[in-house]
Amino acid sequence: MSKTDTTSEDMQVLRAGSTPAISGPAEWFTGTVRIDKIFNAPEPSRLGLAVVNFEPGARTNWHTHPLGQALLVTDGVGWTQCEGGPRTEIRPGDLIYCNCGRRHWHGATDTTAMQHVAVQEALDGSPVTWMEPVSDEDYLGGPIKKD
Repeated sequence: MSKTDTTSEDMQVLRAGSTPAISGPAEWFTGTVRIDKIFNAPEPSRLGLAVVNFEPGARTNWHTHPLGQALLVTDGVGWTQCEGGPRTEIRPGDLIYCNCGRRHWHGATDTTAMQHVAVQEALDGSPVTWMEPVSDEDYLGGPIKKD
């Protein structure tokens, strides 16, 4: 059986291990990040999906999504923060939605790895606008909202 099975013109099944993992580029992430299961649906869909693994201390740069982003935490413990808001602890089963154009970051805690599924749509071919790294002061600063 092949790693990618197309069961009909309307459905594609991507088997585990069928898409190569990549290292998170240093231009977009701080720390060790692995991106698995990258999938971009064919046009006219704008949907994209990735499974992202953050080692302890790893996080995204500040960034925005033109059409918003949903995250589903699947393993570990992480933090997320919208600019000007509190750092919020995220755990397996938590679903996070970040509004269109809202500047934010997400990643592992300083001591615990975290994995999430990221789902977003592209606008004019781009699902994200990457910005500067999150400083250690922002990453570790302030109280952590746990509920």
